Amino acid sequence: MSECNHDCSHCAENCESRQNPQSFRKELNRYSSVKKVIAVVSGKGGVGKSLVTSMLASEMQRRGHRTAVLDADITGPSIPKSFGITDKAMGTDEFLIPAASSTGIQVMSINLILENETEPVVWRGPVIAGAVTQFWTDVLWQDVDYMFVDMPPGTGDVPLTVFQSLPIDGVVIVSTPQDLVSMIVSKAVNMASMMHVPVLGLVENMSYFKCPDCGKEHEIFGESKVAQIAAEHGIEHYARLPIDPAIAKLVDAGRVEEVSNPELAALADAIA
Repeated sequence: MSECNHDCSHCAENCESRQNPQSFRKELNRYSSVKKVIAVVSGKGGVGKSLVTSMLASEMQRRGHRTAVLDADITGPSIPKSFGITDKAMGTDEFLIPAASSTGIQVMSINLILENETEPVVWRGPVIAGAVTQFWTDVLWQDVDYMFVDMPPGTGDVPLTVFQSLPIDGVVIVSTPQDLVSMIVSKAVNMASMMHVPVLGLVENMSYFKCPDCGKEHEIFGESKVAQIAAEHGIEHYARLPIDPAIAKLVDAGRVEEVSNPELAALADAIA
């Protein structure tokens, strides 16, 4: 027998690992219910994953679904600020109780349990991954129809933990128009493929700026590549989000639930 590389897809041996495959899936506590879990991912930071996560959650909530956001970006959490949540998460002897947005979206983030939200989280990877897992298992998620997971950038410990521990039903990939992004999107698509999770859509953020005077769209970061990249990877649904100072102002004010975009609404149709 050759040395095992733990990739059963290219191995003919009938070993114990194949007969009794190890599962890393974590179960919800018996009082929680989550029907569908969508991860929002990117290969790099600063592309707007948290914005897209917040907007998709808000869109689904507007449609009458019970929605939740699990903020898995432990070292760079921004979800509570986007929703204007300042109250800390409460707890019982058994569970953490998520905070709620103004429209009732359930939210759990590390900033909701830190004494000071500006306190840096200086933890090693396994500890961060453990915290994300606890946000799934130890939080009282009440009758959630759609949970959106705001992932940290890259393909490291935490994204791997989320894919292995949570029952991810699909991913939405967030990008920007620059040439570099095609490689970054490819990394995210390939990771989803390795985890056997479908890609539900691609969002190109900061795609253009629409002049408030003449209405012309200016592609500040270069020509949009979202349609080309989507076609290359067989991604059926995609959306373009503009650079819009009005959106930035609403998000900074904690009013992301007031932001909407027709293309993102169409992507939400695909998710539903």
